[in-house]
Amino acid sequence: MASERKMTFGVIVGNRGFFPDHLAKTGREEVISVLEAAGARSIVLGPEQSKYGAVETYTEAQHCAELFKKHAEEIDGIILTLPNFGEERGIVDAIRLSGLKVPVLVQATPDRSEAMTIATRRDSFCGKMSACNNMMQYGINYSLTTLHTEALASAEFKADLEWFSAVCRIVKGLKNLRIGAIGARPTAFNTVRYSERIFETSGISIETIDLSEIFGRINRMKDNDDAAQGKLSAIKKYVKTSGIPDEALMKMAKLGAVIDGWMKQTHVTISAVQCWTSMEEFFGVVPCTIMSMMSNDLIPSACEVDVPGTLSMYMMALASGTPSALLDWNNNYGSHPDKCVCFHCSNLPKHFFKDVKMDYQEIIAGTVGKLNTFGTCVGRVKAGAMSFARYSTDDRRGIVRGYTGAGRFTDDPLETFGGAGVAEIPQLQKLLKYICREGFEHHVAANFSDVSKSVHEAARYLGWESHYHPSLED
Repeated sequence: MASERKMTFGVIVGNRGFFPDHLAKTGREEVISVLEAAGARSIVLGPEQSKYGAVETYTEAQHCAELFKKHAEEIDGIILTLPNFGEERGIVDAIRLSGLKVPVLVQATPDRSEAMTIATRRDSFCGKMSACNNMMQYGINYSLTTLHTEALASAEFKADLEWFSAVCRIVKGLKNLRIGAIGARPTAFNTVRYSERIFETSGISIETIDLSEIFGRINRMKDNDDAAQGKLSAIKKYVKTSGIPDEALMKMAKLGAVIDGWMKQTHVTISAVQCWTSMEEFFGVVPCTIMSMMSNDLIPSACEVDVPGTLSMYMMALASGTPSALLDWNNNYGSHPDKCVCFHCSNLPKHFFKDVKMDYQEIIAGTVGKLNTFGTCVGRVKAGAMSFARYSTDDRRGIVRGYTGAGRFTDDPLETFGGAGVAEIPQLQKLLKYICREGFEHHVAANFSDVSKSVHEAARYLGWESHYHPSLED
């Protein structure tokens, strides 16, 4: 999973000559040790390459930049640590010369009130401001720790490092991302319209394929094809299928095998699929289980060709290393102003459910008949922490914009069909007014985690407008 992947950070140790040099030496040793304890790898100058392995002069900045260039594909983000004031020019020159466009975390080590002599005083409290000022001048985006100064060994820095790691995973995961749009947008869903061109400005490309091509490839596939049989076995292991006709299961297996093959062939990472109601009328199953399986494997798939929806799902999956779902902001929950019912009919990943089984899709069955709608995943969403997010293109302004925040899924009683849960979100009515006034879609991505602040920060690196609900101090 993404959160379990070993992170690699380029580390810049700041130093300024008329401050105590020994602080740069011990600061370098400490940051390497702290990152190693967190399971991360450091790319940092050694004492044989610069004074104490820190960056002060332009020559040392060049050495640091060359080191970072050699490891450019490995580096997820840069950590700037200031054990003393730090040479502001050397720091920014090292980042600029490296050519890296990755998140940067600025950490300053606090002074101790009992150690304020010329031999021990750090002044990193002040140096952090100078470093940030220079990065602003150079056009370098950066992130800040929760406290202005934080000890590397502190609980605060440990939490900030986890947060920053999630930011880095999102930014790196969206670099040159290719999203598969499988089928046309359903006519009745103007809400999921978006601009491919605007996403392209963020380096996100959309690869399209018509459902007729998917169905054509399925028609050529024999029941005993290895890919079809492998997918059939995977379906039966994934979800309870009692009462589901064998013919419907085989259709699902072929659909999944064909989509897997196409995504591999076209180097597509995540997908959005046409469902309502072409899939049911002309193929005879719903794609929910196949999509659920992909999302559960951290390769999100959204229905109704909601490309921005699957992108929002992927951001949180990258951050948390756990599956995301696409839900409807669907119903009020009685008279509780901060609670609502989140629902889909459903392709939610198995990770979201207390218990899940395969069934038919009750809504579409009324139009196309029960026999054409097997394959939905039915169950109650479990209780737990919830992050939510929605990022879409604003075509009139030519930007990507969105919102994110945190809440929780509850154990409140609920009797309904499909995949549904009760969500409790602080100041929900304020959020709902924001969604309606800004014209956002009724679809929202959700994740069992608390990564919304990482999503918000990553959006800033991507150059997107992001609203954090209910608010952030910055």
